[in-house]
Amino acid sequence: MVRSPDLLAALLGLGLGAVLTLPGAGAAGCRALGPAERLVFAPAAKARWLAPRVRPGPLDSLYGTVRGFLSVVQLNPFPAELIKTLLNEPASVKVDEVVRYQAGYVVCAVIAGLYLLAMPTAGLCFCCLRCRRRCGGRVKMEHKAMACERAVLVTFLLLTTLVLLIGVVTAFVTNQHMHEQMGPSAEAVPETLLSLRGLVSEVPLELQAVAEQFSFPQEQVLKELNGVGSSIGKAIHSQLKSTVYEALASVLSLGQALQVSVDHLRGLNATSVELQEGQEALAPALHGHRQRLLSLLQEPPCQGCAGALDKSHTLELGADFSQVPSVDHVLHLKGVPEANFYSMVLEENTTFNALPILAALQTADMIRELKKVVAEQPRGLNTMGEAFPVWEAASRWSQALEEVEERSRPFLEEVQSYERYRWIAGCVLCSVVLLVVVCNLLGLNLGIWGLSAREDPSHSEAKGESGARFLMVGVGFSFLFAVPLIILIFSTFLVGGNVQTLVCQSWESGELYEFVDTPGNLPPSMNLSQLLGLKKNLSILLAYEQCKQGAVLWTVLQLNDSYDLEKHLDISQYTIKLQQELQKLKVDVKNLDLLSPAARRDLEALQSSGLESIHYPGFLAEIQKPVVNSDVEKLAQELEGLSQTQGNATLGQKLQEEARGLQHLHQEKILPQQNLVAKLNRSVQALASSAPHLQSEISGVLDRVTHLKEELPTWATHILRNESECFLKREMGYFSQYVAWVREEVTQRIATCQPLSGALDSGRVILCDMVADPWNAFWFCLGWCTFFLIPSIVFAIKTSKYFRPIRKRLSSTSSEETQLFHIPRVTSLKL
Repeated sequence: MVRSPDLLAALLGLGLGAVLTLPGAGAAGCRALGPAERLVFAPAAKARWLAPRVRPGPLDSLYGTVRGFLSVVQLNPFPAELIKTLLNEPASVKVDEVVRYQAGYVVCAVIAGLYLLAMPTAGLCFCCLRCRRRCGGRVKMEHKAMACERAVLVTFLLLTTLVLLIGVVTAFVTNQHMHEQMGPSAEAVPETLLSLRGLVSEVPLELQAVAEQFSFPQEQVLKELNGVGSSIGKAIHSQLKSTVYEALASVLSLGQALQVSVDHLRGLNATSVELQEGQEALAPALHGHRQRLLSLLQEPPCQGCAGALDKSHTLELGADFSQVPSVDHVLHLKGVPEANFYSMVLEENTTFNALPILAALQTADMIRELKKVVAEQPRGLNTMGEAFPVWEAASRWSQALEEVEERSRPFLEEVQSYERYRWIAGCVLCSVVLLVVVCNLLGLNLGIWGLSAREDPSHSEAKGESGARFLMVGVGFSFLFAVPLIILIFSTFLVGGNVQTLVCQSWESGELYEFVDTPGNLPPSMNLSQLLGLKKNLSILLAYEQCKQGAVLWTVLQLNDSYDLEKHLDISQYTIKLQQELQKLKVDVKNLDLLSPAARRDLEALQSSGLESIHYPGFLAEIQKPVVNSDVEKLAQELEGLSQTQGNATLGQKLQEEARGLQHLHQEKILPQQNLVAKLNRSVQALASSAPHLQSEISGVLDRVTHLKEELPTWATHILRNESECFLKREMGYFSQYVAWVREEVTQRIATCQPLSGALDSGRVILCDMVADPWNAFWFCLGWCTFFLIPSIVFAIKTSKYFRPIRKRLSSTSSEETQLFHIPRVTSLKL
């Protein structure tokens, strides 16, 4: 067995000397685990932005003029009550209310009706009169005011023709512009519906994506659960190792003290026996030498023998080791120490240092059960999307929008086909008006050319006649196409005007939104709040403004009043179940004995041995006495000297023999006895100094080890509970991050309704700016031309008379007086 003083230092090198806090001093902290790591979630909200259509701008001034005209035609405000009745009780709508609201259009209808009656009637009359040569003939007699009259008529006809030309060109442009805009407008409708359907249909998908990302904290927790057993074992080891190491060091130190004490006790007993046996052999020899020396030194011939004689008298045993106290009552410690304290402490230290591995092995089954709990998903998250107010409505709306989109495509194709027919009809009627303009311009040009050629006798008057005929052709076309023109104009005016004044104007001013927001205006089947399953009425105007700013459906629909998000984000039941499973974690430290049964028996045997009851002063009293009262070595030297100085050779020889005998006795008997006395002294001193404290140390170590053995499971359980709470707090940090992210994602990012406002703006631009404005501009320009056909007819008929040849001329009237457009002739000059 190793009995080196370096044994304790070697064990301390294993870590037994670490100075750490005792259990309970730092167990409440969670600094070892630290806070939860920052989780990065994938954005569930998709970036949607529907840019509203931009209205075309080259004809804005014309569109503004048309809107001004329509505002004069329709002076009544938005008919909220009339539309309310029409939507809720169509049968109770009164015709007089509709007529009263449409008073401006009724007036226009009357004007169109008068035009529709007057123009054919005037045309028939004109035909009849023309057949009788009563209308559009020629001037019968030239008079002085004819030139002025002709100039005025030509001027007014030219101005009227220019107005018609401007109108028909603008009508051509607006007709073509509307035709070009109809295609993009028709294509924009499905795109807008698709964007709205994407907004509606993706809300459940985004909510599902939010719920699915619960796997992020789950995976992180499952990952950290893999090392929780080892982590708990390390925490227990870290917080208990100072106490355990100190106890093991005390046990090792006491084991060494036990070994030393037992060795000294056994040495004391063996040395005492040897000393007693040596004295028994030494006493007769000393007695013989003393008797012989006393007889020799007292003889008369002995010279100078007085000093040696005195020393010979003391030549006897000094210490009597037969008188030392008995140690038989403590010699029952045979077989002690039974245990190898070094190996035992080393084994216990190894067992304690392996605690993290043991904890991981002991908690493996419980960790697997805990992982099953973590892998579950809270019930609230599973139903979060399904309970969302727009979840059920989203499906219906998505299907409805998809159905509308599918149905709109063939309808829009038909609209584009009808638009082509409308465009062709518009082009034909515009071409008719343009033909009237061309006839007027040709007639004016030929007529003026004919007038300028009347002074030339050699020139015929066919040009003037041709100009008059062209004017009559223009008049004929005007009468012939006036009816289809006025029908087309009024029908497009009635539709386009009402769209502008009833829809577009109220849409742009916000009156349409206010009408929809007013309770009771819409039938229950069209109540948006009920269709979305909301508890509060939704303000369309406010929703539109919020959507335009990029708000999300949570804010716009005020879902905090109809949807308890916190209820679905409540994971307390999940946390409680997780906590209950964590409380089942157990780490068994009963395998850590600290003191083996054999070592305990050794210490208890030493404690009950009575080592402290040995009478050590009795030993010390004999030890302090010399083995022989006289210094045998000096006495032998003195006898050697006396033998040289004696005159009697026989006496001198005897003295010399005695001297050699004493020297031999000193070497063979006395020196071994003195060495044994020194050895005995060391054992007695060691036992005398350690025995009084050894009993209390043994009692203290036994009590401490017993107490530690009893408290270790309690301390380990306490540390386990604290580490479990710290672990739960850390893991709940991941779930708290997820809950905060879900709350922010749902209330601030998911389902931005900007596409809704963009769709409304695009719808208004498509309907009002891209369709209604060019539509209204077309009938306005064409109507402008149609009504200017009347003065064109009048001026053309009047002017044509002055372009035909005059039957009688005034002889006194010069050509310059009768010709308005006279070009002087160049005559030759005689030099």
